[in-house]
Amino acid sequence: MTPDDRPLPRAEVEIEIPFHDVDMMQVAWHGHYVRYLEIARCKLLDAIDYNYAQMRDSGFAWPVIDLRLRYAAPALFAQRIRIEARLTEWEHRLKVAYTVRDATSGKRLTRASTVQVAVDMTQKDMCLASPPTLIERLLAWQEANTCC
Repeated sequence: MTPDDRPLPRAEVEIEIPFHDVDMMQVAWHGHYVRYLEIARCKLLDAIDYNYAQMRDSGFAWPVIDLRLRYAAPALFAQRIRIEARLTEWEHRLKVAYTVRDATSGKRLTRASTVQVAVDMTQKDMCLASPPTLIERLLAWQEANTCC
């Protein structure tokens, strides 16, 4: 099995839509979804042992350069939602796909994706390939999570 055939990490978080996130119709404001995605992305990065502090310590910043959201149904006040984050690309950039679902019914509410690129903090240059630190951590995650 080659590294490209191995599974890619995913993480899931569950949150309840708080009152301060909704409008007068009790619908979560669309801009808050970015925060919900970030919560799931942080859990995903923790799973591969390469969170934002570790990125910084390895000499790289990882700004989000692209964000896409597609709303299918609203999230409402006090509704429990589940956000799944899946790493889909990693060789030249980090691309994460998200699905937001109602936690009880499983109904899909939103699909989204983010793209992040590595920026060498010393040179202030965008990297054309993912730095070895990310690849090493991802390969270690794959090794630990691949059976047989």
